[in-house]
Amino acid sequence: MATVIDLLYTIDMTGPLWPTVVVLAVGLAAVLWPPARRPEWLTEKRRTAVPALASVLYSVTSVVAGWHARFGPGETLILLSLLFVAVRHCPARSALTCGLATGGALLLLPVRSFTYFAEQTSVMQVALVLGGATAGLAAYLRSLDYRRTVAVGETRRAERLAIAADLHDFVAHHVTGILVQTQMARMMAATRPDELDPVLAGIERAATEALASMRRTVGVLRDTGPEIAGRHPVGDLAGIRDLTEGFAVPGQSVVLHLAPAPLDDLPHEVQAAAFRVVQEALTNVRRHAADADEIIVYLRREGRYLEVSVTDDGRGGTRLPEAARGGGFGLVGLTERVTALGGELRAGPRDGHGWQVRAVFPLRKP
Repeated sequence: MATVIDLLYTIDMTGPLWPTVVVLAVGLAAVLWPPARRPEWLTEKRRTAVPALASVLYSVTSVVAGWHARFGPGETLILLSLLFVAVRHCPARSALTCGLATGGALLLLPVRSFTYFAEQTSVMQVALVLGGATAGLAAYLRSLDYRRTVAVGETRRAERLAIAADLHDFVAHHVTGILVQTQMARMMAATRPDELDPVLAGIERAATEALASMRRTVGVLRDTGPEIAGRHPVGDLAGIRDLTEGFAVPGQSVVLHLAPAPLDDLPHEVQAAAFRVVQEALTNVRRHAADADEIIVYLRREGRYLEVSVTDDGRGGTRLPEAARGGGFGLVGLTERVTALGGELRAGPRDGHGWQVRAVFPLRKP
């Protein structure tokens, strides 16, 4: 309807009609072309620059030729729409250029219709206000798009870090157990072959648990349903008993001490973090203190705090290859988990010999 008004305005002008038709046709094509059917060559830069150039050329020609060429709401709305597109959607390097070109075409419209400078200036001021408001809105929405993109990127990065932590905590734990028990099986094959079956059963169990952990991780990656938002972290205090019972190799003992205070009502994120503390500490025993005879796992709830500790009496003896001992990233990730919940993690040698990992979690906000 607005473009029809523009065409009606051209009836009384002294210049030809076809420039108005060309400018309106090019502008409408740029604005209304369906995105799904838009050819690849019709980029955002060309969509905004070509109609603006056509409008500027028409305005300059009308002044030079002395035409009295009116403009109407149709071309004004087209240029405002293209200004919005240029500022919000054009690439960063060309957004300013295309925006200035479209805004310049909008400001040149009054020179076609008005002879006196005062009339042109007053109309240009109105055009400047409309163009500034349109460009400001587009710039604001562009900034929101940028913030959303950054937020999505940070979220994906956090998810990748969480998945990497899961792979380290679970798969590396089981694979390390497989390696230790395989070395033990090779030693027992020559000296005590009749005691080899329990070790092989432990290897099979550890391999099965490693595959299950990998399937859970892949399932989290593939699952995009709404139920994923309510999924809890893997591991809780109930799983610590199974973790300790299946850890010991022949010649070792793992003792689990649970305080009589109830632990089932703890927040699940605290339970998951406590599970990871025990898991990482046991994995480090296998990597760095395979000669330990006794490992003690202790959980105690006292007031507003949960204490988790794992101690061993190893002397640093290990038969693992250097490449399998890890690079120290387990404790770094574990510290991040604990401190994120407001807790504190300490790991260091015991008096005499052995090692202790101790974490304290607050159960309520102070």
